[in-house]
Amino acid sequence: MEAIAVNEIKNILPWFMKQKTVWANYDEEADVLYLHFKKPNHADHSEMTDDDMIIRYENEEIIGVTVLNVSKK
Repeated sequence: MEAIAVNEIKNILPWFMKQKTVWANYDEEADVLYLHFKKPNHADHSEMTDDDMIIRYENEEIIGVTVLNVSKK
């Protein structure tokens, strides 16, 4: 694993550890990774980042992340 990827994981790991449960689904055909931090969830807002991630919010709380083209990251 590249050093950059390891450093990125180290940076986000504390945030993930705050989540009681994380559900993950990978769609191989679409090459999309879905991470859900709350179920059921009903996003009322989302934003697309510059690095092909969609962050979903419910009442200003992050409830999920969708990573597009995940195998290329």
